[in-house]
Amino acid sequence: MAKLHAFKGFRPVKKNVNEVASRPYDVLNSEEARIEVEGNPWSFLHVVKPEVDLPEGTDLHSEVVYIKGKENLDRLIAEGYFIQDESDLLYVYAQTMFGKTQYGIVACAAMEDYLNDVIKKHELTRPDKEEDRMNHIRVTGVNAEPVFFAYPDHAGLDAIVAQVVAGEAEYDFVTDDGVGHHFWLISDPGQIDKVIEIFDKEIPFTYVADGHHRTAAAALVGQERKEANPDHKGNEEYNFFLAVHFPESQLTIIDYNRVVKDLNGHSPQEFLKELGAGFVVQEKGTEIFKPDELHLFSMYLEGKWYSLSALPGTYDDDDPIGCLDVTVLSDQVLGPLLNITDLRKSKRIDFVGGIRGLKELSDRVDSGEMAVAFALYPVTMKQLMDIADNGMIMPPKTTWFEPKLRSGLVIHSLD
Repeated sequence: MAKLHAFKGFRPVKKNVNEVASRPYDVLNSEEARIEVEGNPWSFLHVVKPEVDLPEGTDLHSEVVYIKGKENLDRLIAEGYFIQDESDLLYVYAQTMFGKTQYGIVACAAMEDYLNDVIKKHELTRPDKEEDRMNHIRVTGVNAEPVFFAYPDHAGLDAIVAQVVAGEAEYDFVTDDGVGHHFWLISDPGQIDKVIEIFDKEIPFTYVADGHHRTAAAALVGQERKEANPDHKGNEEYNFFLAVHFPESQLTIIDYNRVVKDLNGHSPQEFLKELGAGFVVQEKGTEIFKPDELHLFSMYLEGKWYSLSALPGTYDDDDPIGCLDVTVLSDQVLGPLLNITDLRKSKRIDFVGGIRGLKELSDRVDSGEMAVAFALYPVTMKQLMDIADNGMIMPPKTTWFEPKLRSGLVIHSLD
């Protein structure tokens, strides 16, 4: 069963929350982050993307970057932009996008649950990205950004959340992207105990929805601290890490698309011809074409959009992995035609969340940076949970969740 842990969160002062809260570290590059922090020394990007305060060209994985992140966090606390709650609390973090609101329970998850597979995963992680997040936690001593978990719907938890959100929100603001962010404190000891009890007795598993690298890094740093502490008792803060837990039915997965740098020696004409072995290929012209069903793909090549309809035999709808369009694309195109066999390590492929729109794909091809782009139909939460429950792993970069959690609304200290 899943173990939750209440904690004394560090949070922004209410009047400054909109200035402090930032997009997460992994949805914008360094150049975009530098632009976003202009004129705002309080943005949490100074903590999670501290290269913005260092010379351009600084190695993003050098120790000086992580040290700068800690200095910036210490500054925000010292200048009074963050305060720490006096008692162990849970929180509710809700987000409203396109008229739909999802309500998450903010609590620490247990390192041991990750190591023992009570926390279910559906993706492999890249060692370099794991190490990056581990170094950030090691140096700053905090879980600066929460991970994004799902849990099976539970009426009892829904009822408690409804009681909490009936009260006045601690934070309530709308960001530039039009997403509403609402945050409540769960300070009633009875409610806190009941939430923890329900997870402990009635929620057998939780699921990593978004943030596999942050989850792995947090658990592994906790394990390091455990092994380094001869007086380890199991209740130390390093045994737990920051997570927001959402009921699975409230979550929305959008498409996660691919762009590739070259055609592996093929001419565009040769490439189109070879695609015919696995797909019905139709030219769609210069207007953006977005797939609207499973096993239908969109491709952008040399200024034109194409539909790729997978032929029978290229997918297996009875197999949790074989039915995924990311599997079809890898098995029929990326591997055999483009010689991209390891999505985690290849430098010839990049991934673009659907929130950026399909024009992002055509722009990157038209610029000459990339040779071809593929758009996919999104997977469902049921597919994700079926795969995780069966101990299977999705190909990397299969799911993109929106809205993203805002960083800096609450921080968990490992000390």
